Amino acid sequence: MARNVSTARQRSAVTRTERPNGAARRAEEKTAKLTLEQLIRQVKGGEVDTVIIAIADLQGRLMGKRLTGPYFLDHVDEGLHACDYLLAMDIDNEPLPGFKFTNWGTGYGDMHGRPDLSTIRRLPWLEKTAVILCDVETMDGRPVDIAPRQVLRRQVDRARKLGFNPKTASELEFYLFRDTYEQAAAKDYSGLEPYGRYIEDYHILQGTKAEWFNRLVRNGMEAAGVPVENSKGEWGFGQQEINLRYAEALEMADRHVLYKNGVKEIAALNQVAVTFMAKWSMAQAGSSFHLHSSLWDVKSDRALFHSANAGPHGMSPLFQHYLAGLIALAREFSLFYAPYVNSYKRYQATSFAPTSVVWAWDNRTCGFRIVGHGPSLRVECRIPGADGNPYMAFAATIAAGLHGIENKLELPPEFRGDAYTSRDLPRVPSNLTEAINALEQSEVARSAFGDQVVEHYLHAARLERKSFDSAVTDWELRRNFERI
Repeated sequence: MARNVSTARQRSAVTRTERPNGAARRAEEKTAKLTLEQLIRQVKGGEVDTVIIAIADLQGRLMGKRLTGPYFLDHVDEGLHACDYLLAMDIDNEPLPGFKFTNWGTGYGDMHGRPDLSTIRRLPWLEKTAVILCDVETMDGRPVDIAPRQVLRRQVDRARKLGFNPKTASELEFYLFRDTYEQAAAKDYSGLEPYGRYIEDYHILQGTKAEWFNRLVRNGMEAAGVPVENSKGEWGFGQQEINLRYAEALEMADRHVLYKNGVKEIAALNQVAVTFMAKWSMAQAGSSFHLHSSLWDVKSDRALFHSANAGPHGMSPLFQHYLAGLIALAREFSLFYAPYVNSYKRYQATSFAPTSVVWAWDNRTCGFRIVGHGPSLRVECRIPGADGNPYMAFAATIAAGLHGIENKLELPPEFRGDAYTSRDLPRVPSNLTEAINALEQSEVARSAFGDQVVEHYLHAARLERKSFDSAVTDWELRRNFERI
């Protein structure tokens, strides 16, 4: 079953990564990340022969090149030269018309990926391979504002100037199938065999059937500097959840992207398939990206959301304003949490996906769930799906929270009960068109991100909707072929 990446081979790869010698060994054992000097030493020593340099595209996917070890040594400072249409493509990698950033009229020129040397990692599931993430800039060195990593970086910088350090965590769900990606495509994604045949939420026995895969992911991520908390079976048939440890927002987004790419690579190398679609089947639960966030003091690294003598559940006034901002802008920023047509099919009652923009303590029917105690007190935003781009979702969260703080927004009353059955509650958008309209009219979004960023992502969303509207679906054929 695990034909290409055996457990023994993975242990060997992890050992090579973590134990070179001396001080370098101690540093790598502590962080599971490499300095540039350590990477150069490993390339020269034959431990690494391939270096991936990559950026995150609009969908939060890794795009870049693989360099040979010798070429990397000769061109350490060169970075990534890539066509700028990487930030103007759809999910099929088709360059799309109408973007101001780049188009046929501009000739689709180059842009530059400037390596962020704090992101160097070994990827133990790929033999002798390391990866470096890049920030996108123009060929003359100016930051590209629409690039997802830059969008998040700007919001983190805003927060830090106010004395806040945003920390986040991702809870990502996905479905595991016994089919390969090629077999799934040949079946037109119908009649697939999930790695489970009944609800397996927290179910240890059922989880054991997929443990060979989840173990590869857990151990691989740990060795790659993407620390994992735990894994478990989820609500759907064959649905899995592997939770990552919290970190500062930019670091967490990098981990999220590397994790998601790595899960798919490990699946492909082992002749199975996974999907991070928000809703792969209406008969099964959707896959979420539960987004945990909190603010910490920049200087003292003290958690700022808890106050023993403060409001409900020990929520500090700062936390209340922050949460009020998240609630006030949830609809306007929903496109950054749910970017595709399929994203909105996840919002179904009694499915553990939210339908209402309300908050409560430890209530999974609400869009915002307050959890934790003392320094761990935080908000879990349940609106993003597993298909979301973490850079944009984190950026939207920080921008909304800062809006609440700067304007001292008042927190609405806590909701109590079943948000699925309560009427007259503010709702998450029911479809992509509704989300597009909400962002189009958002003055806060334009103030926080800039018109260029807002219009770029609006245009991508409009083209996503147009693509869907131009397709005849299986549902239409089944419903109408004979009966009309």
